[in-house]
Amino acid sequence: MIVPSETPSSTDIAEHYDELDWVYREIWGEHVHHGLWLTGVETPEAAVRQLVRHVAELAAIGPDQTVCDVGCGYGATARLLAEEYEARVTGITLSPRQYEYAVARRGDNDSLSFLLGDWLKNDLATASFDAVVAIESVEHMADKPDCFGEAFRVLRPGGRFVFSTWLAGESPRAWEERRLLEPICREGRLPGIGSASEYQEMLRATGFLLESFEDLSSRVRRTWSICIRRVLTRLCRDGRYRRFLGSGGNRNRIFAVTLLRMWLAYRTGAMRYGLFACTKPPEEGERARTV
Repeated sequence: MIVPSETPSSTDIAEHYDELDWVYREIWGEHVHHGLWLTGVETPEAAVRQLVRHVAELAAIGPDQTVCDVGCGYGATARLLAEEYEARVTGITLSPRQYEYAVARRGDNDSLSFLLGDWLKNDLATASFDAVVAIESVEHMADKPDCFGEAFRVLRPGGRFVFSTWLAGESPRAWEERRLLEPICREGRLPGIGSASEYQEMLRATGFLLESFEDLSSRVRRTWSICIRRVLTRLCRDGRYRRFLGSGGNRNRIFAVTLLRMWLAYRTGAMRYGLFACTKPPEEGERARTV
């Protein structure tokens, strides 16, 4: 597990997203996560929605199913699941600004609800969801086993947990840990990132049945070259970006350097991107009926 020299609190994580709120939305949009390129010709906007649909298919989401979106951000994933898959979705986020935006965009859709709070301290009912999805939020969980344990708890027997996440390579070199992975954690307010094998072991220890794992690194990494290009364009054309990066009072202005670290980490293989699909075992009686 790669951990930062300074461990962020949940407040630090929320402040990170609140301070960079306008930057994230202007540079990448409502979906604050990687795009998934399958053909290579998708637009970035199509690629981010494609990742959501891939997660939804693995989670077997359908009409009237109850879904929890962990780390829902601006609610874009939750809205897509409600509109395209006709699911009933509850999203949870730490960021007040993201929460306000998600609620404002919900409109009168009764299939959507949003919570402002910490997933590790949630009050959601036990065995109340058919599926739990988490797109790039596990990185922000200080206690990974507890994060997986909460997903296990709120799922009904037979329910599915599907999440995509940033990963450390299995054997990063010392300079990659020191110059890329640790600073990425520290600057991005990530309490830690594990490798695929570490997360697989945690999932099994929690009680999940791991059905599949996909390394999507090569299909998502162009996200960072696009972001770098867009930031450079804004720096040339928009004084707000120059003022933001030039002000020592902006704690998260380091994000511009983090973009470069992410791009390089993917190129060297120090950073990976994984998609895990798991199932909570059915109860014994239900299991017997399915055999």
